[in-house]
Amino acid sequence: MVIKVFLASSSGSTAIKKKQQDVVGFLEALKVDYAQLDIACNEENRMWMRQNVPEDKKPANGIPLPPQIFNEEGYCGDYDTFFDAKEDNSVYAFLGLPPPPGSKEVPVEERNGDAHVEEEQAEEADEEEGEGGEEEAEEEAADDEATEEETAGDEAPAEEEEEAVGETDEAQAEEEEQEEEDLQSEEEEELRQLEVDSRDTLYLALAFLSSSCLFSVTLVAILLLSLLPPSIPSISSVVLYAGC
Repeated sequence: MVIKVFLASSSGSTAIKKKQQDVVGFLEALKVDYAQLDIACNEENRMWMRQNVPEDKKPANGIPLPPQIFNEEGYCGDYDTFFDAKEDNSVYAFLGLPPPPGSKEVPVEERNGDAHVEEEQAEEADEEEGEGGEEEAEEEAADDEATEEETAGDEAPAEEEEEAVGETDEAQAEEEEQEEEDLQSEEEEELRQLEVDSRDTLYLALAFLSSSCLFSVTLVAILLLSLLPPSIPSISSVVLYAGC
């Protein structure tokens, strides 16, 4: 298998030249067999590269830029994917080549096998967690039932206490109502007594005024009679009699 690297020997872009040198220098350091295909001087190379780069890997304008890397007819990637593979120490997998003996890179098959083992371990762990979760759920259900029973046992005395408190409150309310009624009766009795006392006082005052007026009239009559001449004693007697 030959790795094909499509380059542009006469590119005016410094960035493209640097990327091309980076890819070529790294492949040489790994002693990977590769072939450089120039797209600047060979129209067939340029057209072949553009046609064989997958559509989803092409830029927005549809024209892929060098360097582009292939393994025979299979597309490997551009510089960005090559750089990511180099950072992840998986360049041989990126190129579709088996790593040489002594390489730090793990073969794809072993990596897939490890991944399969990891998946099995993850599934076993999930099953254990599921079993443990069921046991925990059963324990929680039992605890909930015990808690409900304790709560039910506590609710009965609480209801009895509430009923007793309610009865006590009713008795206190009745006593308060009775006290209010008694107090109201006492106030009404006091008001009636005050009315009687006031009436008696008024009668006494009227009687006193009447006697005072009678005494005053009599006194005035006597004074008048004393002033009358003796020639009319009969009139004086009449007036005195009327006053009495």
